[in-house]
Amino acid sequence: MTQALRELLSGDEIVVKPGAFDALSAQIIERAGFKTLGLSGYGVSVSLLGRPDVGLTTMTEVVDVCGRVASAVSIPLIADADTGYGNAINVLRTVEEFIRAGAAGIHIEDQLSPKRCGHVAGKQIISIDEACGKFRAAAKARDELDGDFVLIARTDARGVPGGSIEEVIRRANAYLDAGADMIFPEGLVSVEEIKRVCREVRGPIHYNRTGVSPMLALPELKSCGVKMVSNATGILRAAASAMWDYMQKFQADDIAHATAFLASIEKHPVGNFHEFVGFPQYRALENEFLPPETGKKYDGALGFTP
Repeated sequence: MTQALRELLSGDEIVVKPGAFDALSAQIIERAGFKTLGLSGYGVSVSLLGRPDVGLTTMTEVVDVCGRVASAVSIPLIADADTGYGNAINVLRTVEEFIRAGAAGIHIEDQLSPKRCGHVAGKQIISIDEACGKFRAAAKARDELDGDFVLIARTDARGVPGGSIEEVIRRANAYLDAGADMIFPEGLVSVEEIKRVCREVRGPIHYNRTGVSPMLALPELKSCGVKMVSNATGILRAAASAMWDYMQKFQADDIAHATAFLASIEKHPVGNFHEFVGFPQYRALENEFLPPETGKKYDGALGFTP
């Protein structure tokens, strides 16, 4: 997967990276035709803990989700590793754990821990010297375990009080010198800033198309020089809104809504949910490897047969 991600990044087109929050959302992203995906730190915090992205998740929690997602898809996964979960020494282990979990890359940010979502107020960043030490440590772990693993350095310098685009560029180039493969300048606020970063940073740019940042179409992003663009929480928001709508109507109309809903998605790709999640494939494996059994067996549709 690390080599596959490197190949994608070496191509001429922008790499679009939707953000998953669990194995099912990751499989849907892959089946939609995307060539890579992210593991959203925001999405993991909300879906796993039911709490906002303010640095509450631990490394082991996120690595566990990462491993489940990576094993559920056949496209490269880039995971959000927050601040690296500590200082430079902690970052050594963080990189090791994400590599072993099956990630093809991670991004680590230069925020002060505990961090917060990159598009909310109140962010603080560590010194450039401390941040460079963390990226040198990350690069050391990468080079020792898998030189193709992609290390993305995120800087939140633009979003802190008094943060300037000049500081973004200064930090970005320092992080590349420290061993990062790509720069993630969070919170850019104009097309002009995007163009300037792409022009003056000596490496490929990952752009987060959300929050305070301009929502530009792919052709315009390509003309700016962006190499990768994320849609970190789109599928999370879509799922949350769909669940909210369903439960509101179910609470009001009970089984009438449940029945109507099933009828409305009968021809949808997820209409036969048993089939969508792979029951027929496992039934075939049972037939191949298990001895004949009595009792109820899955028949490949929505029910069971005696």
